[in-house]
Amino acid sequence: MTSNTRTGIPTTTAGAIVSGDLLSIVVVHYNIPREFPRTLYSLSPAFQQGIEPDEYEVIVVDNGSAKPPSLKAAKKLGLDVHLIEVDDPLTSPARAINIGLNASCGRHVGVMIDGARLASPGLLSTARAALRFDERAVVGSRGRYLGPKPQRDSMLDGYTRKVEDELLESIDWKHNGYDLFKISVFDESSGPHWFRPVSESNSIFMSRQLWGELDGYSELFDEPGGGYVNLDTWRRACLLPDVTPILLLGEATFHQLHGGVATNAPESETARMRADYAEIRGEPFSVPPVRLRYWGTMDKRPPLKELGLTRKEHRSIAAAEQRRIERTSTSLRARTRRFVRGPLRTRRRQAVIRTKRVILTIPGVRRVQRVLRRR
Repeated sequence: MTSNTRTGIPTTTAGAIVSGDLLSIVVVHYNIPREFPRTLYSLSPAFQQGIEPDEYEVIVVDNGSAKPPSLKAAKKLGLDVHLIEVDDPLTSPARAINIGLNASCGRHVGVMIDGARLASPGLLSTARAALRFDERAVVGSRGRYLGPKPQRDSMLDGYTRKVEDELLESIDWKHNGYDLFKISVFDESSGPHWFRPVSESNSIFMSRQLWGELDGYSELFDEPGGGYVNLDTWRRACLLPDVTPILLLGEATFHQLHGGVATNAPESETARMRADYAEIRGEPFSVPPVRLRYWGTMDKRPPLKELGLTRKEHRSIAAAEQRRIERTSTSLRARTRRFVRGPLRTRRRQAVIRTKRVILTIPGVRRVQRVLRRR
């Protein structure tokens, strides 16, 4: 196996231990004891739909936490999960991710740089289907914040971990996974609606071959949290030769409040990250200028504003929907009236006739018989 001596990422699949059509998921963990058990549950067979337990593995890379995560509960749920503890961990997650990539056994590998995010129920199966569409597919999902607003704003309004816990309990999220969309909003990097290019993805899926071509995550981004390393990875992946960038529809990852370096950083810190990116790459960051494909389904229609509609279009569609409901209601009332006047009346008459026949066969009911005859 040819390896990059700095990162240890295989540049080819030759010599790598690749297991059939296995999907590997690399998840970074760092001091998130409250959030991580929920993340693992969301990746487990108890929650994920459309994919069998033996068709994927999860590799947890702990990047120097005060206490490594326990995997016992996840294993009881049938999750094939493994823990790697990084020796001499760095403040950036880039090296930890590359270690996880190198340890993976899947033909396709997904990376979740933030281990505090919940996965939607069909994330893995939908990503796998998109990967099978094109061997050079670069697949990503959009990110969302739990809560009513982007978390920088909702924290100012009193949004706390306790509030978030109660919010998750209110929808019984473990049994109603897609209801996570009802209690969340798109994050800044995902834009305001489903059909807009993204700056990054917290769940990037590619073939093992493409991860080798990309040379993994760039360890030049060595600041705490990695700065723009995830944005850099998504951009570089989308700009690889002859790739097919795909964004998933109807699936996402959901950010739990945990004080992440990049997510909840003030604007001044974000500006510094942008400056660091420009210094490393020699140009300001920009969304990759590529043609995106969209893959997935939406069983329930999202809010119209998340479909990228203007207010005028929103009002027009809402009015059309109201007219459709009214037409359906009117049609239903008309069918009901016709049924009452026609078939139902006939059934009533038949019931009266059957009743007459029954009563006429019973002695001592002449008075009732006379009443029926009057009818």
